[in-house]
Amino acid sequence: MTLAIEDGQLFFDLMWKLQFYVNGQRGFHPHISSRTEYANLPTEQKLKPRQALWEDPSLIAAYVQANPDTLPPDQLQIVERWQGFVKSSFFILRHLKKGSIFIGKDDRVYAVHGIQDPLEEVIPSYALPQMVEAILLPFKGKIIYDGLLSGYSIHFGGGIRSNLNRLYMAAKQNGRIISSLEPDLETPGAVETRIRIAPQLEEVAASLAKVKGESPLQKSALALARTSIELVVAEEEGKLAPGEVDKRARKIVRESRRLLEMLSLMEG
Repeated sequence: MTLAIEDGQLFFDLMWKLQFYVNGQRGFHPHISSRTEYANLPTEQKLKPRQALWEDPSLIAAYVQANPDTLPPDQLQIVERWQGFVKSSFFILRHLKKGSIFIGKDDRVYAVHGIQDPLEEVIPSYALPQMVEAILLPFKGKIIYDGLLSGYSIHFGGGIRSNLNRLYMAAKQNGRIISSLEPDLETPGAVETRIRIAPQLEEVAASLAKVKGESPLQKSALALARTSIELVVAEEEGKLAPGEVDKRARKIVRESRRLLEMLSLMEG
C-alpha cells in the first residue's frame, strides 16, 4: 500500500524543503543554495540534516513559524503534525493490503504505508521479519516513514517470530493496530467496520442446544462446538475480561482433549 502519486510527490517536496531549512540552520552544506539542489543530493549527504531534524523537533516548529517557503495552510499543517513522529526500532512482520505491520519496542503495532514504492519492494516478504530503525510520520490520516529505513542483518529464531505473531494477533483481535498518528483524521478500523456475526451464531447455538448426540464422540464434538460458538459471541459483545478468557480457554482445552481421546479410541 502506497500513497497516491500526488501525495507521494507532495511528501518529498515538503520533506526536502524542511531538511533544506535545517541544513541552513545548522550549516552542514553551506554551498547548497536551493531546495532543488538539496533534493538532488545523494542520500548519504542528507543524513546529517535528517539526524539533526529528528534529534531536535523544535526545528519543525521553527520552520512552521517562519514558513520560509510560503506554504499554504494545509501543507504547513502537514509539516506541523510531523512533530508527532515516532522514532524507534521496529520489527516489520508482514506486508498487508492495508499497510505493512511494524511492531515497536513497546509492543505497539502500526500499519505503515509506503510513499512512492511499496514497502514490499523495499524489504521483500521473504526477508521478514526484519528489524529496522525508522521514523514514523503522520500524513493525511495515514502513517508513513520519512523515506529511509536502516536495517539489521539478523536472523530471528522461532521464538521471536512466534512472539511477534502473538503481538500482532492480539492487537488485531482487540482493535489496537495503530493506523493513524492523527486521531482527528483516523478512519474507522476493522473492528468498527466488520460485519457482526453474533446474531447468526446465536441462532446456530440455539439449534445445537437441541441436538444431544447419540454417541460419546458426537457428544464431545457438539460440546466443543457449543463452547467455541459461545466464545466467539462473547468476544464480539466485548464480554471477554482477562479472567473470563482464562476460564473459557481451560474449558476449550478440556473439551478438545476429550474429543481427541474419543478419536484415538476409534483408531485403536
